[in-house]
Amino acid sequence: MKRILFLSILLAALVVLPAEAQRKAGRTGAAFLEVGIGAREVALGSAATALTGDAGQIFWNPAGTALNDQQRGSVSFSYVDWIADIEAGALAAGYNTAYGTLTLGVQYFGLTDIPANRQNGYTDPILQELVTDPETAPTYNYTDLAVSLSYARYVIDRLSLGATVKYISERIDGVGASALAFDFGSVYQVGVAGWQLAARLSNLGTDMSFYNQDNPLPLTFSIGSTIYPVNREQMRLMLAVDATKPLDSQQLVYGGAELSFYDLLFLRAGYRFNYAGAEDDGTSTRDPVKTSIEGVSLGAGLQYALGDYALGLDYAFTQMDLLDNVHRFTLRIGM
Repeated sequence: MKRILFLSILLAALVVLPAEAQRKAGRTGAAFLEVGIGAREVALGSAATALTGDAGQIFWNPAGTALNDQQRGSVSFSYVDWIADIEAGALAAGYNTAYGTLTLGVQYFGLTDIPANRQNGYTDPILQELVTDPETAPTYNYTDLAVSLSYARYVIDRLSLGATVKYISERIDGVGASALAFDFGSVYQVGVAGWQLAARLSNLGTDMSFYNQDNPLPLTFSIGSTIYPVNREQMRLMLAVDATKPLDSQQLVYGGAELSFYDLLFLRAGYRFNYAGAEDDGTSTRDPVKTSIEGVSLGAGLQYALGDYALGLDYAFTQMDLLDNVHRFTLRIGM
């Protein structure tokens, strides 16, 4: 029965994704949804589909937000020093009830006081000069926002299922667009060496429309796994891998490892395979050299038990070959 439920979600995703890809081929909107939230997850190369037990999983796999009977709730705050001076933040809070775990998540990306460099007006036919509107703002703002509500629970001992509904909004220079989307996920505990298998379907929803141009959301299907080949009290080693198929990109593979000591100090590293872009080699603009946009990621974390609370602080560094490197910070509180 467990395997049937898990495979049913895989099958449903495999049916939906090709159909949506054929119907909505082209450029996607709400690209900020593809930016990884959470320092731990990103430090693992974004191989986060099979991670569990934290409210921050609402941004990855809703099934991972399901808490066990010993957990009352979880809160996480994340900050991302993103490219081009864009700042991003996220808040997630989950509460465990007798009927499952409810989690609220908020993502924000924004940049203010962007120089407009515009020439609004008309050319005077006599003076032959451009007459501009003095009340036109010389700068504008850009904001992305997603508000999510997730429900997850263990339907049987080793299988958790979750679903998320989210409202998505983008606004730039006074023009806005919005959409409604859903995420679905599952996590199955195999029962050997902490082995977990997971699947998720993200951003299944309505189109974003800017200036009468409809763009689909970045629909993504992922399967992932985590395992502990070393699982001792003094030291634990976790390996994670994800296979991801975005609507607007080729197949991607993410991998990461986490080494922990006494559950106090955590060292992490990851890599995003096939996550490539183009870079001019200086000899031709028609035959660019392929390079990794966001490849190597490194991170560390600290965790400390304080009474009934578990406090955690995580950091992640991501190498960006074409742009500035990215730094992420996450504060986690478990109850």
